[in-house]
Amino acid sequence: MILGIHPYLRTNGNGKEAVAFYEQALEAENLGVQTYADLPDNPEFPLSEEAKNLVLHAQLRIGNTFLMISDTFPGQPFQVGSQVDVAVLLNNPEKTKEVYDKLLDGGEVVMPLQETPWSPSFGQVKDKFGITWQISTITEEHS
Repeated sequence: MILGIHPYLRTNGNGKEAVAFYEQALEAENLGVQTYADLPDNPEFPLSEEAKNLVLHAQLRIGNTFLMISDTFPGQPFQVGSQVDVAVLLNNPEKTKEVYDKLLDGGEVVMPLQETPWSPSFGQVKDKFGITWQISTITEEHS
């Protein structure tokens, strides 16, 4: 079942500042901030100490909606005008794959579906209209 869709903001190294700003400005409840340091070490993609402090994933509750924030992955280009994605939250990995595949029709894979620290099934797709969708399964263990 689709639980909802929410804006997902991408920042350029100032994710923690953005989290604090939106907490105050929108009276948001901070549900958690993960940094790149929280990822398992990968010798193929070593992270600098500076990169480890960047926001990997933050979630704010604003009323009955969510605002999600992350810094652009270290070394990846940041393009002004494309900082907002749409996050789709689901409660079932099979339904997550179904929605992922449907949005992929005529589009392109940004990130294949995979397990992450916040989801047993997360992936990103740019649809045929150029919209980036972040599709994520939410479970008790990963919330």
